[in-house]
Amino acid sequence: MVRRTRVVVVGAGFAGLAATRVLAKSGALVTIVDRNPYSTFQPLLYQVATAGMGTADVSYPTRTYAARWPNVRARRAALSKVVPEERRVEFDDGSGLDYDYLVLATGVTTNWLNVPGARENALPIYSLGDAAVLRRRLQQCLEDTATGRRESTHVVVVGAGATGVEVAGTLAELRRRTLPLTHPEIRPDQTSVSLVERFDFVLAPYKPRLRDAAADALRRRGVRLRLGSTVASVEPDAVVLEDGSRLPSDVTVWALGVTAPDQVADWGLPQGKGGRITVTEALSVPDHPEIFVAGDLAGPPKPLPQLAQPAIQMGEHVGRQILAAAQERPVRAFRYHEPGIMATVGKAEAVLQFPNGMTMHGLPAWLVWIFIHVSYLLGGRNRLSVLLNFFWRYFGPRRSATSVTQ
Repeated sequence: MVRRTRVVVVGAGFAGLAATRVLAKSGALVTIVDRNPYSTFQPLLYQVATAGMGTADVSYPTRTYAARWPNVRARRAALSKVVPEERRVEFDDGSGLDYDYLVLATGVTTNWLNVPGARENALPIYSLGDAAVLRRRLQQCLEDTATGRRESTHVVVVGAGATGVEVAGTLAELRRRTLPLTHPEIRPDQTSVSLVERFDFVLAPYKPRLRDAAADALRRRGVRLRLGSTVASVEPDAVVLEDGSRLPSDVTVWALGVTAPDQVADWGLPQGKGGRITVTEALSVPDHPEIFVAGDLAGPPKPLPQLAQPAIQMGEHVGRQILAAAQERPVRAFRYHEPGIMATVGKAEAVLQFPNGMTMHGLPAWLVWIFIHVSYLLGGRNRLSVLLNFFWRYFGPRRSATSVTQ
């Protein structure tokens, strides 16, 4: 019975791939669908945006992943409609698929928080395309500043979560160490990196001593911290704060908040906070036990951090519950096992918080951060390439730190 079960997995992120892996090993017939022909390793998008890695280093072809199992197929399409009564999904290209069980793991998108001018003038860093656009924007601004076509390249990063801290720290290192060699025409006062955060600290989920360590590391790298500041609006050349101050900004990076895409409302499923789909404790949709939701798109009764580990664990749980339901066994509630959280600030500097309360920062935490992230990558080529890029960027010639052009 399980071998004939048809499962459609929509979304090739951490959650979708984890669910596919569990289901594929059982012999279920799985079709994994995504609007892109690849899966993106989002934790390293900031490296792509700051020209430390290429897009191929943090992406993996979905069909290559599916080819690991003879009972898995991959398809490129965007979900447009869910028809629970017929157990069918329809896509933007006019095609559709029937299913016995459906897994929705499409993820979320940038939340502009209704800040005037943010959508028009700021650059997000949530997808591979976002990272590539940001990198090209930075490279063009620096080239224009070096040749006199532009007066400055000031960068303002909005949001001091892990992504904001990583972007700001890396850009600050490039500004101080690399630009004097690669762009000697640019004066130090023509560039700056600022980080804006509405809280009085960076990295809100971390313990105070790690927050302070990260903030100190950013300041040492030359990042201008504007803590306890809320963005009122974003202009083409500035970020305006609620206290009336105006931060010059040639490139504004939006690393603040996510929400469900607008098209989720067209699926006819119950939505909760942030547009996420409401689910039971087992991660199934109320009144539709054959539909499961995993990853950031899921709105479980107890909120979970929007990180890779919760998505992976949710995907694996969903896969197991589908197998149980197909065998007419009861489904179980999802329980998240906290493995710890980590973030990097720059070369030889990271913060690591274990679930038992222990903390680590500095070089040891940075080495652990690299090892963990490389181990999660798909494909041996990607792992080797990323590892080489890391050490070349941070220990190779300084002039080569922004060598990626595509």
